[in-house]
Amino acid sequence: MSTTLQPTREGDVVLAQDAPFRLEAGGSLQPVSIRYAIYGELNERRDNAVLICHALSGSARAADWWPEMFSTPSRAKSPQQTQMRRLPGPPEESARDGDPGGSVFDLSRDCVICTNILGSCYGSTGPTSTNPATGQPYGPDFPVVTIRDIVRAQAHVLDELGVQRLRIVIGASIGGMQALQWAVDYPERVEHCIAIGTAPLSAMGLALNHLQRQAIRLDPKFTGGRYPPGEQPSGGLGLARAIAMCSYKSAELFDERYARKPNRNGEDPLRCFEHRYEVAGYLDYQGEKFVQRFDANAYLVISKAMDTFDLAHGYASEAEALKRIQAHVSLVGITSDWLFPPEHMRALAERIGAAGAPCDYTEFESSHGHDGFLAEVDAIAAVVSGRFHARRLAVVNNNKARVVCS
Repeated sequence: MSTTLQPTREGDVVLAQDAPFRLEAGGSLQPVSIRYAIYGELNERRDNAVLICHALSGSARAADWWPEMFSTPSRAKSPQQTQMRRLPGPPEESARDGDPGGSVFDLSRDCVICTNILGSCYGSTGPTSTNPATGQPYGPDFPVVTIRDIVRAQAHVLDELGVQRLRIVIGASIGGMQALQWAVDYPERVEHCIAIGTAPLSAMGLALNHLQRQAIRLDPKFTGGRYPPGEQPSGGLGLARAIAMCSYKSAELFDERYARKPNRNGEDPLRCFEHRYEVAGYLDYQGEKFVQRFDANAYLVISKAMDTFDLAHGYASEAEALKRIQAHVSLVGITSDWLFPPEHMRALAERIGAAGAPCDYTEFESSHGHDGFLAEVDAIAAVVSGRFHARRLAVVNNNKARVVCS
């Protein structure tokens, strides 16, 4: 039985103790605490740091939610175990940097850092934190934060940890937004930026996030965001999560898994309004699980940060922002992702390249939709480890995932 990889160490960095942490939207916080987890150790040159940026409901403990991305001597696969078909050609074209297994980060080489983002509820300052001005949780008084604010807080954490340059910054979804913001705002600190399933949200994405926040706000238990601890608007938050799960999956996957089957607990949708089809039972179950581990106000804050992501903010234009990038940028699209459609990522890759930054775009086939970055880890590992030469085809025999290089 596999066990969860534990961080080498965890801790909190407290910022803004002497002066407020000014936010892009005009608000401020004082103080600010950011939770971090570290896997592995910095080498003497301090040039082996990797920053993982988590998605909406993730935590600093990256190995808890992305375990397959890590390799340790005891967990590494042998060349015979790997599921990737190596390509013809010189070794330097088809493989790079070691580990033949499905993982990306080798803790004998890499020091992997992850922080819980500002506004979350897993240890960093967010709506559940105590507002020093009132002695009560911030709740709805927590200010609007942006991806830039989140990244600036992360940069302060890395300063405290003695990390000035990142070998890789990587993230998917809102984590990919953070990775791109890092490449723009701190160009001298990033060697390789990898953003998976991300781009500025389309009108459809904005619409879906709006509906999720409305579901929370319209729950009678929301009470303007001032619900007591342990009595949050579980109905609204659960519905918000169910809506989000629809955007994270694909129609193909839902048809394959659930089709029009009645709910597996024996309900008969023909006989009663309350009886559900299996897909509805799945969505309700996901909502029920989610409300036990996440906070409604934090959901509002983070989804709003996702909405407002725009690399042009603070610069004359997006093109001027992209010209700042010094890192090599790798964008990864997922064929069935309709929250961040691959054509939007291809367009972003073209704009980055047009601005003069080195950029490659890779797309892999998956029926898992946006959640492909979690479900098809072998494919992601092959892409971000560079185990194939650009503009070639590799195949990962995992749920028929196919990696396609543009």
